[in-house]
Amino acid sequence: MSRRRISILGATGSIGRNTLDVLAASGGRERFEVAALTAHRNAEGLAAAAKKCGARLAVVSDPAAYNALKAALVGTGTETAAGPEAVRAAAEIEADWVMSAIVGAAGLEPSLAAARSGATVALANKETLVCAGELFLAEMAKGGGKLLPVDSEHNAIFQVFETEQATAVEKLIVTASGGPFRAWSRERMATATREQALAHPNWSMGEKISIDSATMFNKALEVIEAARLFPVAPEQVEV
Repeated sequence: MSRRRISILGATGSIGRNTLDVLAASGGRERFEVAALTAHRNAEGLAAAAKKCGARLAVVSDPAAYNALKAALVGTGTETAAGPEAVRAAAEIEADWVMSAIVGAAGLEPSLAAARSGATVALANKETLVCAGELFLAEMAKGGGKLLPVDSEHNAIFQVFETEQATAVEKLIVTASGGPFRAWSRERMATATREQALAHPNWSMGEKISIDSATMFNKALEVIEAARLFPVAPEQVEV
């Protein structure tokens, strides 16, 4: 059986790390060839991931982290590069499947590059659909690849949504964990601190996602995301 060729954009974040764990538990190097891994500036974490999976290429978007990455991977056979252009080039490398898990709007250009490559794109970067949903979906269609939503709520909808039955769908409900302020009054929330907002009761996430969760801004993005991914009107999406 030929190996599947995989790239992970945002390999040192929680989704990227979990993806690497899944690959390792599903046959590792015998079943998967890791073409490229990228990170922002976590050179140590990226180098460790590249060594673990035998990645062909490791890229940091922050050039200041390049020397540390290069030094950590000397003699391993893994090529190194740095800068936003290098990240985009990594997304364009021929692959069967690309995990797009770069946080925030920084993930937009690499996600578009992966879409144009014709790969199956597992999209965990909701900002791509919020910022440029029509463009991204058009590029996916032109590239001929398959789009897989990774965001948990949208993945759950994806698993049960039958496009040919779209007219029978009354509404989509996007669930919310509630975050640290779920039981707080509006008055108490007005005095909330940054530290309290970062203390999510259920999940360990990066600072941006934790704050977005605490303020419910994350759900606003997910409503837009759902309306882009599925053939329903925005008013049919509820939280």
